[in-house]
Amino acid sequence: MENAEVAKSFAELADLMELTGGNPYKVRAYRQAAQVIDTLPGPVSELWRRGELTTIPSIGERIAERIGHLLEAGTLADRDELASRVPPAVLELLAVEGVGPKTVAAAWKALGVTDLDALEQACRTGRLSDLPRMGERRAQAILEAIQRYRARRSDRVPLHRAMFYAESICAKLRKVPGVRTVEAAGSVRRRKETVGDLDVLAAATDPAPPMRAFCELEEVAAVVAKGPTKATVRLRVGLQVDLRVLPPESFGAALHYFTGSKQHNIAIRTRAVHRGIKLSEYGVFDREGRRLSGEREEDVFASVGLPWIPPELREGAGEIEAAESGRLPHLVEERDVLGDLHVHSKASSDARATLEELVEEAARLGRSYVAITDHSRSRPLGLDEKGLAQQRDAIAALNRRAAGPRLLAGIEVDILTDGSLDLPAEALAGLDWVVASIHADFTRPRERMTDRIVRALRSGVVDVLGHPSGRLIGHRDAYELDLEAVLDVARETGVALEVNAMPERLDLTDRACRLAKEAGVRVAISTDAHVAAHLGNVRNGVWVARRGWLEPKDVINTRPLEELWALRQRH
Repeated sequence: MENAEVAKSFAELADLMELTGGNPYKVRAYRQAAQVIDTLPGPVSELWRRGELTTIPSIGERIAERIGHLLEAGTLADRDELASRVPPAVLELLAVEGVGPKTVAAAWKALGVTDLDALEQACRTGRLSDLPRMGERRAQAILEAIQRYRARRSDRVPLHRAMFYAESICAKLRKVPGVRTVEAAGSVRRRKETVGDLDVLAAATDPAPPMRAFCELEEVAAVVAKGPTKATVRLRVGLQVDLRVLPPESFGAALHYFTGSKQHNIAIRTRAVHRGIKLSEYGVFDREGRRLSGEREEDVFASVGLPWIPPELREGAGEIEAAESGRLPHLVEERDVLGDLHVHSKASSDARATLEELVEEAARLGRSYVAITDHSRSRPLGLDEKGLAQQRDAIAALNRRAAGPRLLAGIEVDILTDGSLDLPAEALAGLDWVVASIHADFTRPRERMTDRIVRALRSGVVDVLGHPSGRLIGHRDAYELDLEAVLDVARETGVALEVNAMPERLDLTDRACRLAKEAGVRVAISTDAHVAAHLGNVRNGVWVARRGWLEPKDVINTRPLEELWALRQRH
């Protein structure tokens, strides 16, 4: 079982316990464990095999034992028992924004609501508003949330989960005798934020061994189709995976063919036709059908007069024109990121890492600096002025006694409804780093949300606008915002915008990154880590930045600390 399956099992156990009146402390513990496991940058199964699960905050001895049992047995008995007592579709109601377990339990037990259609009908007829502590306004808000949920619901898988399976499957197939190379293609290679299915390509002279190994993978729930060189399987998590085995001389052509978007591939084939050649997944051929090349992707691009184009750019959005004129960007890479500018410690109620743990993990990853940016006082148990001063003292003390990455004393300060900041400017001005973010009141009109952010950026004490659109992929839509107006003010005030690398955020989006680049606004790729292991998630943000055409010069935390200070324009 991979991270997504383990996380889903514990999240469902927590939901089922809450719906049936289970112990609230266990509910919270299981939910926290699920969140941590789902966003780990490495396989939880490997941590279990090495006996290192309890090194992850939120995973104690008891939960570690349960994870081990789940990995071995494939199920949790109490989860299955509780599921037998709750109608299957009830759990989906919890995915609707603003609908919590108490609301679902009340609607189920008092009104017989057992699926999304029934909840919508209860909202429309007024039955839901008659429940205690509900009312017409809340019922209307739930109705609108249902409509938003239906609009974004899909079978697509978040990128970080798809990557786990793509990397795992490719690694296993590379070990099969006779296999030359294996790569994942399609939207996962282009690093799209969600993935519909996986395309895996293998180069081998004999296709039988990799085909057999693929269909016998432990992740496979069913073999949908199988031929001599192509097979389709469905994984236990529901994701479809296609494998194509090609002769080595065709691998580069196939990798190109199955990577690019439809628009990109049409444009490349059109260029080929104008040059009197033909491209297919099997190679590059002349008019008489003679093979010209196809073993390497670079040869495919060269055949149409272009340099190799990074996969993240192959969307038919100007990359071919840029390649032709020598204007392709030198895309940022993970190794370019020197520091992390949005990290939470145990001083935030929803985080679990000590300062020492963060320093140790940052050193392991080769980071030069880390900004400790715990929540401000409007968040549950967030820092007030006194707590912020104590945090600064603790950071200074650790910097004096510990070698390794430099800790920056910072804050993630809430942007309040009127655009003011959650702490006085005097308290913020003395910090090394200030991230300003919106965490509440997402449904304000577009003009008011824009003015709210603009006022915060003009405060003179903000370095970065955190997760600028407020979205949670698959769970909450972005709030209404005039991004161009925000970018104008960000450029004017010298405030960077964040590419938040938490897998459920990826915010800014790739398109917004490109707009920021065109507007002359720099970005910060930050992990928003809540446990030390999350520091490894920076790669998620790098993927988004690359799709947004960003280069190292566009990203502020590719600079050494001395250069970063020079870039700051706040008072």
